[in-house]
Amino acid sequence: MRAFKAIALGFTALVMTGCSQGDFSDLNAYMAEVRARPKGSIEPLPQFTPYEAFAYSASSLRSPFQAPVKFEVVKRQKGSKEVKPDESRVRQFLEGFNIETFSMVGTLSDQRGMFALLHGAESVHRVKVGDYLGRNHGKVIAIDASKIDVIEIVPDGEGGWLERPRQLPLKDNG
Repeated sequence: MRAFKAIALGFTALVMTGCSQGDFSDLNAYMAEVRARPKGSIEPLPQFTPYEAFAYSASSLRSPFQAPVKFEVVKRQKGSKEVKPDESRVRQFLEGFNIETFSMVGTLSDQRGMFALLHGAESVHRVKVGDYLGRNHGKVIAIDASKIDVIEIVPDGEGGWLERPRQLPLKDNG
């Protein structure tokens, strides 16, 4: 073991002395040329304008990517049945979310009828005709392969209520 250490130490010393004896004239000449070049100047940093925060104030307006909602104003006659939500009805789970959060992703059908699959509220939900969804008393009135028809009951601004038709189209996965 001692002999191996002695041989390794001797070989290392031999390699080190071999590296120290070299001709560095070409390297020294290149370094002298680089040092002789004229000194350059660094361009100053560009002036940046300070960031101005923008307050988005149109978040409460209708999205420009949704079709405008058509209101059908119905003349109310005295003594006729006025449109209003049924407040005594037990609210369903999907009524706790805005209808804009839902998107139709498919349909299912069996002997009981056709069901729509809605993605929203962090999962996929199955709804049928007669179910309610959205915060505006939205009732599912029809389901087909490409859309869900919903009637919402919204305040008219004068103390009354209006029925507003709405469609949830099938989401395009393309």
